[in-house]
Amino acid sequence: MIRGGRAGHLSVRVHLRALLVGAGLLLTALVVSLVNLSSGDFPIPVADVLRSLTGQGDPGTDFIVHELRLPRVLVTVLVGIALGASGTIFQGLTRNPLGSPDFVGLTVGAATGALVVLLLLNGGGLQVAAGAILGCLATSVAIYLLAFRRGVQPFRLVLMGVGVSALLDAFNSYLIYRSRLDEALSAQVWLIGSVNGRGWTEVALIGGTVAVLLPVVLYLSRHLDMLALGDESAMLNGVPVERSRAVLALAGVGLAAGATAAAGPIAFVALAAPPLAARLTRSPHAGVLPAALMGAALLSAGDWAAQHALPDNDLPVGVVTAALGGIYLTWLLFHERRSGR
Repeated sequence: MIRGGRAGHLSVRVHLRALLVGAGLLLTALVVSLVNLSSGDFPIPVADVLRSLTGQGDPGTDFIVHELRLPRVLVTVLVGIALGASGTIFQGLTRNPLGSPDFVGLTVGAATGALVVLLLLNGGGLQVAAGAILGCLATSVAIYLLAFRRGVQPFRLVLMGVGVSALLDAFNSYLIYRSRLDEALSAQVWLIGSVNGRGWTEVALIGGTVAVLLPVVLYLSRHLDMLALGDESAMLNGVPVERSRAVLALAGVGLAAGATAAAGPIAFVALAAPPLAARLTRSPHAGVLPAALMGAALLSAGDWAAQHALPDNDLPVGVVTAALGGIYLTWLLFHERRSGR
């Protein structure tokens, strides 16, 4: 009874910490989003932004807030949520801190689909988004089939994803090389990953993706925690391993595809959000919701930095996340070496 009481007390304390961390990350994302709404070529006081959001602003402020800035901010938050959730799914399923959509080839596959539509089929807008989603789905199926051998082992899945990613990177470079200069520039900007100029179409795309898939992932979050400990532990705890893995993998692919379709292949948010959330919650594995909110906070802060890093120059947010991600990956590898893993 004493042990049970202590375990229960510890569980409540862990859940409370995760709740507080999630609330803090949500507040951070909202505050940074509000700052992004108020800053730009035409600075607007925060009080006026809040009045505009509640329907009490003047027409000029309403146009800047609702038509120019709010779609970008919403896309940033929703893409961050999708990437954070997708990252924690794949890191849990592969039991590997590098098992994010970036490293297993999903975002590169989405980029290939988008480039095929953009450079070969001369499509644009929603067609490019559809190409990115189809490319991501096709790549995930290809990686799964190539890695399948009496089941799918996490290490083999990551390794096959890295190999497929390298091949698709080469193909993407070839597509850009053979295209006209103006097409190549447009494609390269898209490949960096950006929320510049995003409108309500992209908000609807990524918003619908998150609204449909995130509740599924949250419902299966306990199964994900069990799968992260290994198939045998999951089965002993009554988890239907293959079915749960398939549903979670499909949801992770869908979230990564929607995020890439809306903002391009933004690097390292899916990789960094889950372990950072896990460190804040002091748990071995990041919960889906803390990781998703960490993704939103990271991408919102990254977009603020992208807008203010250089004077009179609005950088694509992918430049900032790639730079920060490189620093994070270097720290992660150094930490792993010091701990002797």
